[in-house]
Amino acid sequence: MLPLLFILTTVAAIVLFFRASGNNRQVAVFFSGWAVVIAGLSWKGFFQQTTAPPPRMLVVLVPAVIAVVYFYRLLRRRDVTARQLLWVHVVRIPVEYVLYRLFLEGAVPRSMTFAGYNLDILSGISALLLALYLIFSGKALPHRLFLAWNVAAMVLLIVIVVIAIISAPSPIQLLAFEQPNRAILLFPYTLLPAIVVPLILLSHLLVLKKERISRW
Repeated sequence: MLPLLFILTTVAAIVLFFRASGNNRQVAVFFSGWAVVIAGLSWKGFFQQTTAPPPRMLVVLVPAVIAVVYFYRLLRRRDVTARQLLWVHVVRIPVEYVLYRLFLEGAVPRSMTFAGYNLDILSGISALLLALYLIFSGKALPHRLFLAWNVAAMVLLIVIVVIAIISAPSPIQLLAFEQPNRAILLFPYTLLPAIVVPLILLSHLLVLKKERISRW
């Protein structure tokens, strides 16, 4: 059930971001196709070889960075809906649940969960509350509050990404040697750095890009 939950979470992230991007076809085609490629490679055990250089996780990380830069530049401010981007962050709630369960199974270190140094679940819960507030109040969020929330939530995301990278079995591993981040190498959890994290990061960056010109 846990793998299925994570697959559904990944699909939800793609669909929610697609809608928030103004139904951009390139978003749908790239992230759906890339998810299939990464899922196939991880299913075959491609990423479990961690000793031979260069690290195979670069196949995930490098395209993820390129995708973030590309879609940040591609998507126009007027096509992006900041209110809908909030819903993308709600997927952080099931992601954190999955990470905690993986910790109990010995597949990720405690530091990657809300029982350790990962406070990213607060971003997911607060995003849900903000989204519901917008729906039921009919009011806009204060400009500075929304910007501050995006910056704070992005910092929390960066913190857990760094912890995840340096806890994974690789030549640059620095933490969690007794219980490393093995899940990131396995199907379907490789989709976290390949799909879910880039979409969440893009959701922050696009809001900040939009907010430079006008309020939403």
